[in-house]
Parts: sequence; structure tokens; C-alpha cells
Amino acid sequence: MNPLAVWPFALLLAANPATAEGPIRGAGQVGDDRPNFLLCISDDQSWCYTSLAGALAVNTPAFDRVARQGVLFRHAYCAAPQCAPSRAALLTGRPIWQLEHGAIQRSHLPAKFVSFVDLLERAGYHVGYSGKGWGPGRPGDRKRNAAGPRYRDFSQFLKQRPAGKPFCFWFGSSNSHRPHRPAKNRQRRLTKIEVPSFLPDTDIVRNDLLDYMNEIDLFDREVQQHMQWLLDSGERENTLVLITSDNGMPFPRAKCNLYDWGVRVPLAIRWPARVPSGRVVDDFVSFVDFAPTILEAAGVQVPSDMAGRSFLDVLLSDESGQVDSKRDHVITGRERHSVTRPDRGGYPMRAIRTHKYLFIRNFRPDRGPTGTPPGTADIDPSPTASFMLDHRNDPAIAPLFKLCFLQRPAEELYDLTRDPDQIHNVAGDPAFAQTKHELASRLMEHLRRTGDPRVLGDGDVFDKYPFWLRPGEK
Repeated sequence: MNPLAVWPFALLLAANPATAEGPIRGAGQVGDDRPNFLLCISDDQSWCYTSLAGALAVNTPAFDRVARQGVLFRHAYCAAPQCAPSRAALLTGRPIWQLEHGAIQRSHLPAKFVSFVDLLERAGYHVGYSGKGWGPGRPGDRKRNAAGPRYRDFSQFLKQRPAGKPFCFWFGSSNSHRPHRPAKNRQRRLTKIEVPSFLPDTDIVRNDLLDYMNEIDLFDREVQQHMQWLLDSGERENTLVLITSDNGMPFPRAKCNLYDWGVRVPLAIRWPARVPSGRVVDDFVSFVDFAPTILEAAGVQVPSDMAGRSFLDVLLSDESGQVDSKRDHVITGRERHSVTRPDRGGYPMRAIRTHKYLFIRNFRPDRGPTGTPPGTADIDPSPTASFMLDHRNDPAIAPLFKLCFLQRPAEELYDLTRDPDQIHNVAGDPAFAQTKHELASRLMEHLRRTGDPRVLGDGDVFDKYPFWLRPGEK
């Protein structure tokens, strides 16, 4: 399977392009024409699972429509392959290693890290969310969720909006997080499933993938409902709609990993009043860039300590392809996900992804990436994971089990031109020594510059932060 090459862009570019209506106002200027924001966020959806991306077993007309009417980003990446850290980075404009407790799953996001929602509210915006905001975790020293006050749904939020106020609403769906509901029309849809090459192609895995994709369809219907509510409100033209997912698919070697299936996510953005439509952009954008982009669009001063960089200029451009030559890479990371090792330690990773290569630095290669023993809580329970664990000694499954569950070297390097599925590690190949050195140096320089404890001598601090235990955990 090579979803990297399966994008029917001719369909997208057939849309009628819109014309931007003039430059955005400068930071600090406030007026009734400030844009609204509507964020629709699925749970655990990898970038390749939209019908626009060529996935035959999913049906995502709402996402596809927004992409055609706005901009489709082919290289959007969450900051971390887990729910809470990823959402924390999106809200604060900071990489996870700057967020202390917020870097790990099921802890808390300290209130000193201000969210873009808070800043919009201070600037006069009506804000709120429904479904899943920041989380899972505990409030800590926050008086409310970092995504804002909770509402039943977007419809209620709009009804309670003060007249004339611009708004920002966050809809966090539980789809396509496990557990999954059984899909309908199974036999017809099963023939359309493409199994990633790091997973075994069996009936169990195909059925598991189908149930997962069915949840993506359900999310798309939720998006359509939100688009209808927006249309009914009369605010469609001046609302920036952003559709994405918090991280990748809940399968082995995907979620909780820094390979593309863990951190590369769908992203479509529409803003009819300002953003030219029918465009496909290849610039790398990260979740840490979302907060400064939204703030700049709203005319709100971007805090100097936000590490992300606004891509509003890319949005307002009428160009497709690579718009900003400096957006040629993205940095991602992972810290503790669950209690699954005797020392309660995590599996710390950092990565740099370019158009040609993926380099991963595993800081604790002595630990297993999925837990101790392999296959425990650092990988979502699933029929696919259970099948691979039960058949780990089968000759056909053993190589895939090793890829997904067993220990990994300190360095991984993947040549994406030849290996888009990121299976063959060439970090030890002398032919790639110079490439590995350059990427590793680039990654480490970025981590030092942004204050990552993993490279500044206090990396174990992430394993010491309080962790909310589920019932039965010790």
C-alpha cells in the first residue's frame, strides 16, 4: 500500500477558485468583521483515510467539500501521536517538551500555558466546545477545559452567542477512537480495503480496518451537521473552518509512533471571504502552528513564547504546491502514554520528517515501544493487535510483529522515495551516513533551541510527572 501517491488532485483542482478579498488586518485591530473559527477534530484518523485521498472504503463528502472549497494540506502533522499532548500543542502553539505535565497522557495541562481559546476570549470572542476538548487528563490548576466552556453542541453555542460577537467553536468527536461499532455492507466494502504493509493481510485485520473506517464515515456526517448549522447561522462566508484529527490510526506501528500513520493527519481549511479555493498545498504544517495562525487571522497579538509559526500567509496565497520554501520539514515527539513498564517510564522519541526522509531518535531503546511485555498498554487493544500477539511465532507474522512490537535501535532512518511505508531502516547503511548526520544535527539543534529536557540533561523529568491511573492500574 502506498497512500502517499494516491491523491486524485484533479478532482480537487476542478473546483472554481475564489478570489481573496484583500489583506488581513494587522495584529491588534478589532472590528465586527473579524473572522469566526470552527474546528472539527476527529479522534485517531490518519491522513490517508478520506475519500479525497483515494481511500475506497471510506466516504467523506463533507471533508472533501471543505477541501475543494478551500485548501487541502498534504503534509499536516500533529505534534505527538497521543490525544492529550497533541491537543495541548494545538491549543498552546508549543511543542510537547515545553508543556511539562502536558507532554504526557492523562496528567494535566498547567494553566500557565495559555491557549489560543483564552486569548480569543480576552479579545472579545464567544468561545466554547463540545465533545472532546483537551484530554484525557485532570483539570489541575485550570478552572475549565483549555478548549473553553462546554456546550451540548454547536447549535446551542450559536443560540447563546451574544449579538455581534465573533466566535470560536471546537468540536471534538469521539470517532474514530476505539471501541468501534460494526460496519454495515461488510462484504462489498471489505474488497475495497487496502492493508498497510506493516500489518498482516488477514480477514481479522481487514474487518478491523473496516470498522475503523466506518467510524471515519460517522465523523464526516457529524462534520456535515456542523456545516449545516453554520450555513443556517448566516456566518459561512466569514468563518474559517478547520477539519483535522488529533493523531493517527489506533493500530500497531501507527498511534503512539512517529511514523506517518501515527502523526500525519488530514487537514482541510476553508474561509470563503479570504482564502482562494481549490488548492493543494505541500508545505509542512504542525499543530504548533495552528494557534499562531488562528490568532493572526483574528488580529490578536501572537505571544512571543509561542514556538509555532503562523501559516496564514500560505492560506491567503493563491498558490498550490510548495508555497513557502522554509516549510520543508516538521518535528514531532512522544513521551509517556500509559503505565506499562515496571519503572512507569515512557518511550521517548523525537523525529524530523522532510519530503524525502524520516529520521527518528529513540532515547530509550532499552525499553519496548509498546510496553513490558510487548503489546501492553502503549498500544490500543484491538483485534489486529491481539491477532499479531497470538501469532507472533508464525513465520508470516513474525517479521511484522518485530516491526510493530519489539525493541528498536536508537536511530531510525527511512528513505521515503523507495520506502513510503517506512519499514526498512537504513540508519546503519553507509550510503545514508551523511543524510543521517544532517537530519540528526538539524533535529538536535531544534530541540536544544526550543528547550527540550531530553537533550538538555533532564529528560527523565517526563517520567516523574503525576499520572492519572485508570481503575485497576497500579
